[in-house]
Amino acid sequence: MNRKTLITGISLLAIAGIIIYIRRRHIANSIDELKAEQVSEHGYETAHDILFPKKSRKIKKFRYD
Repeated sequence: MNRKTLITGISLLAIAGIIIYIRRRHIANSIDELKAEQVSEHGYETAHDILFPKKSRKIKKFRYD
C-alpha cells in the first residue's frame, strides 16, 4: 500500500468516528431537552424521576465472598 492511501484511509475512519460521535451526542441531548420540556409542562410538583423512572434490573443471585 502506498503511504498516502494509508493516511487517507485512517483520516476517513477518524472523520467517520467523529461524525458518529457528534450525531449520537446530539440525539442524546435532544432527548434530554424533550424530557426537560415535558417536566416543565407538568410543573414543579412533578419530579423528573417520577415521570422518567430508570428501569434497571438487579442481580438476584446471592454472592458469597
